[in-house]
Amino acid sequence: MRNLLLAALVTLLAGCSVSTHAVQQSTLGVSRSSAELLAVIDQPGPVELETVASADWQVDRGGLINLEHPRAKEAGLTDGPEAIQVYFHVLRHPEHGTFLVDTGVEKALRDDPEKAVLRGMMASLFMKLETMKVHLPLGDWLAGKEQPLQGVFLTHLHLDHILGMPDVPAGTAVYTGPGEAESSAFLNLFSRGPTDEALEGKASLSEWAYEADASGRFDGVIDIFGDGSVWALWVPGHTQGSTAYLVRTPNGPVLLTGDACHTRWGWEHDVEPGTFSSDIPRSVESFTRLRSLVAEHPSIDVRLGHQP
Repeated sequence: MRNLLLAALVTLLAGCSVSTHAVQQSTLGVSRSSAELLAVIDQPGPVELETVASADWQVDRGGLINLEHPRAKEAGLTDGPEAIQVYFHVLRHPEHGTFLVDTGVEKALRDDPEKAVLRGMMASLFMKLETMKVHLPLGDWLAGKEQPLQGVFLTHLHLDHILGMPDVPAGTAVYTGPGEAESSAFLNLFSRGPTDEALEGKASLSEWAYEADASGRFDGVIDIFGDGSVWALWVPGHTQGSTAYLVRTPNGPVLLTGDACHTRWGWEHDVEPGTFSSDIPRSVESFTRLRSLVAEHPSIDVRLGHQP
């Protein structure tokens, strides 16, 4: 009986999903091929884009960079604290309004930590929030804005990308990659509660309706507004539904990699993320595809997951 209970417990923990928040298929966006993206990628676009460093933080380098990679070993990289930032990006479309990519951190994390989504053991033991310095919480940025927020495009559902979600107005549309909320892992036993709390009151998670990329460059490509101005690129590996965003601005194209690449060193030395990724071989594929895109279109302004 004890062995049966232990086996049941192991199965339960291994099958714990990221979130229990409701999920639906997105009706926003049109599936395209990467060839259609490439046809317009170098043309100036209509979307204003602002990137905000919401907080400074430190996390384990081995999670951010694959320290087993030959280049990392040759450089003598070892595990230890790596300085990073937590971002949110503001997209202003002239017709469709204001959207966010990711959410920075919530106001309560600075002003009332005991009421923040991340608190207690999860905050100190797993997330080490004592090393975080908050600069501009999402709530402060949203205060007094005339234009209402139309939606949030998430690169993925890891807590450091949804920490500002409690400051997002109730009912706001939220978009993710396919299967993002259903992914199973042991750590979700501890993170699912804060994740569900962060998403409480928001609309159902709308999953991008990716179809196979006819050109084969990415797992899927979505023209979000149907006008070629903002593109969702399916880049699984860090998480199942990881999504990068390509934004055509008046100053040229901008690539928001999300955690398909966290660090400047990783990007510049062609080394994929480390143990924070759920599937490193697939992460390598997605990372390589993004680097190839930028190599072919060097005018792209690359904005990484956690470093300038």
